[in-house]
Formats: sequence, C-alpha cells, structure tokens
Amino acid sequence: MASAILTFRVSPCFGINPKLKPRFRAERLANGDDNLSVYSVNGGAGSVMEEKEKKGSFLNGGNGRLKPRVEQKMVKKRVCEELEVLWDDGYGTKTVKDYLIAAEEMIKPDGGPPRWFCPVECGQPINDSPLLLFLPGKFVALFLFDVLNVYNGNFILLLDVIAGLDGVGMGLILHHKALGKVFKVQCLHIPVQDQTPFEELVKLVEEAIRLEHASRQNTPIYLVGDSFGGCLALAVAARNPTIDLVLILANPATSFGRSQLQPLFPILEAFPDGLHVTIPYLLSLVMGEPVKMATVGIEGRLSPLQKIEQLSGNLTALLPLLSGMANIIPKETLVWKLKLLKTASAYTNSRLHAVKAEVLVLASDKDNMLPSRDEAQRLMNSLSNCKVRRFKDNGHTLLLEDSLNLLTIIKGTCKYRHSKKHDFIADFVPPSMSEFKYAFDEVAGYIRFASGSAMFSTMEDGKIVQGLAGVPNEGPVLLVGYHMLMGLELSCLIEAFLREKKIMVRGIAHPELFWGKLQSSSNEFAFSDWVKVMGALPVTANYLFKALSTKSHVLLYPGGAREALHYKGEEYKLFWPEQPEFVRMAARFGATIVPFGTVGEDDIAELVLDYNDWMKIPVINERIKESIRDGIRIRSLPVYFGFGFPDETDGEVGNQQLFIPGMLPKIPGRFYYLFGKPIKLKGREDLTKNRQDANDLYLQVKSEVEQCIDYLLKKREEDPYRSIIDRTIYGALYSSVDQVPAFKP
Repeated sequence: MASAILTFRVSPCFGINPKLKPRFRAERLANGDDNLSVYSVNGGAGSVMEEKEKKGSFLNGGNGRLKPRVEQKMVKKRVCEELEVLWDDGYGTKTVKDYLIAAEEMIKPDGGPPRWFCPVECGQPINDSPLLLFLPGKFVALFLFDVLNVYNGNFILLLDVIAGLDGVGMGLILHHKALGKVFKVQCLHIPVQDQTPFEELVKLVEEAIRLEHASRQNTPIYLVGDSFGGCLALAVAARNPTIDLVLILANPATSFGRSQLQPLFPILEAFPDGLHVTIPYLLSLVMGEPVKMATVGIEGRLSPLQKIEQLSGNLTALLPLLSGMANIIPKETLVWKLKLLKTASAYTNSRLHAVKAEVLVLASDKDNMLPSRDEAQRLMNSLSNCKVRRFKDNGHTLLLEDSLNLLTIIKGTCKYRHSKKHDFIADFVPPSMSEFKYAFDEVAGYIRFASGSAMFSTMEDGKIVQGLAGVPNEGPVLLVGYHMLMGLELSCLIEAFLREKKIMVRGIAHPELFWGKLQSSSNEFAFSDWVKVMGALPVTANYLFKALSTKSHVLLYPGGAREALHYKGEEYKLFWPEQPEFVRMAARFGATIVPFGTVGEDDIAELVLDYNDWMKIPVINERIKESIRDGIRIRSLPVYFGFGFPDETDGEVGNQQLFIPGMLPKIPGRFYYLFGKPIKLKGREDLTKNRQDANDLYLQVKSEVEQCIDYLLKKREEDPYRSIIDRTIYGALYSSVDQVPAFKP
C-alpha cells in the first residue's frame, strides 16, 4: 500500500486542535497504479497505523482532540454532574445561511480525498462521551423555491435558488453545539468532485469504528446517516454485526430505486455539457422545505406578524450567498453521483438482513425526492431493532429544517447511552433552554395558557406562601401527591420547578409510556417522547432507588393510573395502596417528603364517559379489553415501587385499567397547587425496619395531601383571576401568564 504525507488546504470550518500540527497521514485505499487518487485521511499527530499500535483511537479524545486510551468509568448521574439544567444547546443560533457560508468554502476543489473533521462549534464534550460519526449525503444539487415576503402588509412572491450541498459534511450545523456537549463528533467530508467508490467509503468508515471499538469496547458508537449517508451507515453495520452501533438515519436513500431521481439519468446524460447547469431546476419540486429551513431560530412566543417578518428577513439574507454556485459541478460529476446513489442503495438493501445494530429512522412525510415515509416502514419491518419517527411537515433536507433538534430526538427515543444498556439515571441529559421553550410553548403551550397555574408552598414554620420557596432546593426530595384527571397537572408542575428553581423533577411514570403500545402507537415524535426528555422514570423500585441515591427531586403518585383515570364522582379522591413502601425507601436515604395537592380538573373539562360508560358500548368495549390485555400491567413487573410488590398488590390500584375517558372542555378556570410542610426523614432509618411507624407516617402523608386539596378547593373561590378571561386581560395589561396573582394564602 502506497502512502504519502500530503499538505491540504483546510477550511476554517475544520476543527483542528491548535496544539496539534496540521498534517495529515494519507493512505491509499484502492489497488491500482501509484497515483494517489483515493485516500483515507485522518487529522492529528500520527498515522492510523501508529494509532493502531498504541491501541488507541484517533477519535477518542474529544471533539478534535487526540488522547490515549482511557478506561470507561461508571459514574452515577454521569451527565447531570457536568451539564446543568437549562444549559445552552445553541439550537436556533445557526441557520441555513451559516450552512451556505461554510459550504461555499468547503466545496472548492482542494485535491484531497474524503476525510474526517470536527466542527469548531462542537467544543469539548463531557467525560466518557460516546463517539458520533456524521455521514453526509453525496448528491449535490440546487433547488428552486417560492417565498412569501411581507412588505408594508403586502405578500410578494420571491423566486430564487439555494444550494443543497450534501457531501461537504456540514449537514449537522444546526446541531453542532448540542451534539458536541454529549458526543465526540466527527464529520465525514467528501469533496464535491471526489469519485471514491461506495465500497471504499464503507471501508473508510469501518476503519474508524473498529479503531474506536478496540479502544472502548463497552461504549456504543453512533452513526448519523443523512440520505446517502444512511446507506453508508447501514452497510457498515451489516459488515460489523458484533460492534455496538446506534444508527440515526435521516431519510435514508435505500429507497433510491423508487425515487423521482430515476428519470434524471437519461436526461442528464443527453444534455450538452454547457447546459447541465439547468438540471438543478428540474429538482425544484423534490428537495427540502425552504420555509422550514428559514424558520429555524424564530421564537415560538412571537406574534404571527413578527414571525412572518423574521421569516422574510431570514430568506432575504440568503440571497447574496446564492450566486456563483451553479457552475461549480461538471456534468460528469453529477452523472457519477447519481450512479453512486444507485450503487449504494442496491449494495445496502442486499445486506439489510445482516444489520444487528440499534436503528432509529427519521422520515419526512413531505420528502418529494425519496419515498421516505414508506421506506421507514419497510426498514422497521426488515430490521430486527428499529424505531421510526415521522415528521409530517418536513422535506428531504430534514436535518437543516426547523422543529427538529436532533439531540432531543435521540433523548426522547432513549437512544443516548454510555454502555450496552440505556440507564434512565446515568444517561439522562437535562433539558436545555431550547427544549424548555419548545416543550412548554409549543407542546404544552395550550394547557399552560388555559390553566394559568398558581403555585403555593408551605414553609417550615407552617406559613403558606405563593411560589415554591417552601420546597427544599437540596435533594433527595420525594414529592407525593394527587394525580388529576389524565395527569393534566404534570406539565405545569414540571415547568414551574424548572422556571422558578431550575430543578429537574424526575417523575415516576407508568411503564406503558416506555415499553408499551402507547409509545409506539404513533411514529410521530409526541407526548410519550417528551415525557422522557423531561426526565420521567419507569415505575420500578430500582429507578426510585437510583433517583433518591443521586439526591434528585422525585415525583410520585401512589394512586397511579387508577387515580388519573378515575370514574364519575371520584374527583379529588385518593386511591392509594395499603403498603407504605415509599416511606421506607425515602427513610433509607434520609429524603424529605413533600406532600402536595392539586385542584382544577373540574375547571378545565367535564368527565362524561368513564370506564363503566365505555364498557357499555359493544364495539368500543372489545377494543378497550384488547388494549388492556396486550398492555403492560403494573403488577406484572418483576419489582416495582409505589404500588407495593407483585405478591402483595391487589384491588383497584393493582389492577389499573388504561383507557381514554370522554371529556367535554369548559371555558378554562385555573389549576392550583399547594405543597405542604416538608417532612424530613434524615436520621429516621428506623422506619426501614419498623413497619408500624412507617405506616403511621404513610397515613400522615396521605392525610396532608387530602388537607392540601381541601384547602385549595375552598380558597380558589377567593381568586379574582380564576377565569381565563380575567387572567388574559391582566396579563395583557401588567405581566405574563406566569405572574398573574391568585388568592392571598
């Protein structure tokens, strides 16, 4: 194998450690003459062979940094100790404009082969971060789009051309900062005019993952494949079934054989050399969603007019960057790339049966270039371990469009992990500020606005104050309370703790949200995924133990689904089991128990059809029975907590029936929360053995929850802003919805 030391022009976009010399070790990948036409290039202080001899990995030392092998350490709350709640993930600060600026420099021919680089925005990741390799698309195209601009209140139609420069390796630019916090990010740069065969690209990626795997065998390796890169990722996984790989595929090009690009072959080959630049216009209807691209970074809380003005400004800012790009790509290069896509698709599809990796497919419903929606379903049926998430308003260029924070998707689907198995404690990444805003403005925005939540808490001297000052800041804290109808109180409670105290409350949730049909009934990124992003834990003794041991604030509803799905006439009634197990667990860690009550479900909706009503309807009752029969039952879990143990649990709590009650909305009233006086269990280890004392304290907690509910039901009658109309007027004149006053405690 011939090798040489070459010097390449390096774009400022390449993240090079300034302490390392900017030299590259080039190794020829293909057999043939001595011309160095195809290389595997790694930036750093040594060659690939030298790194092999050191038993290290050229991608093992952080984003853009080379370090010797370091053994993985299992650390409790590994991520949370280094990444604070509401951290800045940078999502929205980079847009397609930044992508074009970076790509304009990187698409210029430099004579170099495909190579790895780390974007400078990725920064330094937290300790023990897994490796993430970004595999870009390969097809280079331009596309036309229509734009609505607003000028003096009039809509004007703008037409222009934007470059879709797949292959340069900057397709993750919107996500660099976020991913760079929890991954060691490396991107594959494939020069525009490079004609490396597909199998050689597979070998290039394969070498990278094998080096990393040799260094850290118990840590997963992530491959993010965009379009063509999806084929590349699947092909590598098929050839390496024993390596722990997690594949994130955005509109993978495995469906190229059924794409609308097929007719381009005869057209492009027949075009005269001077006219091939018109080919991009043929793609005007099959690329991305330009408005979704320009929407990135626009605040959700803005008025519609402000959003349109910002959208117009974003689109207009792109115009100066679009000139001069149409003449870069020669016709033969375009023909080559189309043939490469065809080869990659065929190669990969013939090897799908060998893929054992964990796969997440992200599919756009409006992808007019590839039939991505149908392909996602095919891949889910063909692969042994595959999930799908669909995005109904996005186009082919999914990773460059709005409403998709890639790290959020990875977290919500439980794909982020440091070892062979995902751990909801050790692998939890706290919500970022952009996730906080999106979750509580867009996802839960309506319930937040309609409920106008008023929070009250009790100080140690028994005084009730508005706000959460009475809840201890230091954990472990166990919040024990009443579950309103459909759990309507959850989002507002979590939001209040994040906004006021910057505390992440870890809710103990029904396992159906994690492993049952509820989380897989729809392939869209929805409620069950956001529950995980916001820190929910499965209802098991193991996770409650871990959460308390890491001094977390834990939210527990002993009444569970039976309380949240109560029947008519049962509002504000507690359905708690007889076992005082959560008291004994809290005592073991010296936790502080904070009982709380919530009211307001009857101010939002009226329950018209409960479980008994549904079971009287012939067709529907069979579906409910089937759903219950196939669902995950609390008492069937090997060990769980908050509901006793399997051989002890009986009655209504142990036999929870999951169904969706029929409700009629009302003109919204208000939600009220009262957190009672904290009960400190530090030094009360005797409760772990003395069941009688534990049971007495358990009954005390239950009684205080009921007292909180009674207090709120009475005092809400004194609230001058209980009606949404009054709150809206007050908020418009004086303050935001979060600062509207309530009754005086």
